[in-house]
Amino acid sequence: MEQPAWLEHAWREAGVREEPGSASNDRILQFFRDVGHQTVTSDEVAWCAAFVGACLERSGFRSTRSLLARSYLEWGEPLAKARIGAIAVLSRGSDPGQGHVGFVIGATAEELFLLGGNQQNAVSVQSFEIDRLLGFRWPAGAVEKSSATDELFDLALAHVLEMEGGWTNDPHDPGGPTNLGITLGVYAASKGTTITDANREDLIGELKRLDAASARPIYYERYWVPSRAAELPPPIALMHFDAAVNHGVGNAARMLQQALGVAVDGEIGPETLGAARTHPVMETVHRYADIRRARYRSLSHFWRFGRGWLRRVDRTLAAAERLGDAATKASRQLQKGAGQMSATEGAAADSKWWGHSMTIWGAIITAASTVLPAIGPLVGIDITPDLVNEFGDQVTNVLQAIGGLIGIIMTIYGRTRASTGLGRKQITLQL
Repeated sequence: MEQPAWLEHAWREAGVREEPGSASNDRILQFFRDVGHQTVTSDEVAWCAAFVGACLERSGFRSTRSLLARSYLEWGEPLAKARIGAIAVLSRGSDPGQGHVGFVIGATAEELFLLGGNQQNAVSVQSFEIDRLLGFRWPAGAVEKSSATDELFDLALAHVLEMEGGWTNDPHDPGGPTNLGITLGVYAASKGTTITDANREDLIGELKRLDAASARPIYYERYWVPSRAAELPPPIALMHFDAAVNHGVGNAARMLQQALGVAVDGEIGPETLGAARTHPVMETVHRYADIRRARYRSLSHFWRFGRGWLRRVDRTLAAAERLGDAATKASRQLQKGAGQMSATEGAAADSKWWGHSMTIWGAIITAASTVLPAIGPLVGIDITPDLVNEFGDQVTNVLQAIGGLIGIIMTIYGRTRASTGLGRKQITLQL
């Protein structure tokens, strides 16, 4: 995914640093002014929140306009996990009133990597222990920028939404209340909350009102990205994403690895991705489909949902095959175009200028020897009596005959050895 606009503004300030001594960096003071604190005149005032707020304001989003890092805990929308560009709020020491805030650019199980202000007195990237995290936030209503792979995601999502349907609350479904394929548990987690007796009915009401636009970021964050579908060939990506939604991300990873014949550990890494890119794509997709069918049949509630599950696999397989056919057709068109270009270039290379043709020159010599003496006088070319007297009529006739004979021989010989057609060549005559 492309980075959000506020993160682009943040990167532009990377390296801005406090001035030593009593002087202050006006770039830092501008952060304060951007969030409404024109009276701050020293870069010694804690400015991590001012930096975050300024980047948000410059990208069109209203910040908290507070200089307190923890003010962002109630701002925007909560996130269940790290996302590139998310605002991370951290604790600082034991004082509950203090904290730190910055933009997420990476994360591991133990650390967060933030691009933030007032980090070692500068705008810089720094790592922080995950234990300090108080929460992730995202601007309300902000939509992530699209990238090329989002076209495949939108296609795969449209397929999944068609398979999932709308609101259901089947007592036999272990997922419980579900709308557009999003279970109540997944919906609550996407909001960063847990289901309790007090909020259950409210969450169910919200889930019933969920639309496709609101479901899209949930599917992207909880299934598309963790499944690494964007890194797979499109037909496999479609099958794998559908499996991640219906079987769970971990189970889908294991089924993909089983289809590829690699180590099955539920973690998609370089080995799995490499195999997916080198194995025959449609062969992998068909194996994947067979594995899914076998898994469905092993489930205890197959009697209730089995027919629909198997139909889902069949329809997903058909959709993946259409993707594969489209890719094959596009490849053939490219190859055909390249072949036509090559043939055209070959024809141009095989032709030659008429000036290189022995056949043409033979005809010219023949014409010069036999025709010019007759028509020459008409155009001012004449075989003079002096020339005739010098060589004699017989000599002239012999030369004409020899010239004609040579011309004819060259014509016949040139035609028999010609292997290429004639082409045009532009020449310039300079007088």
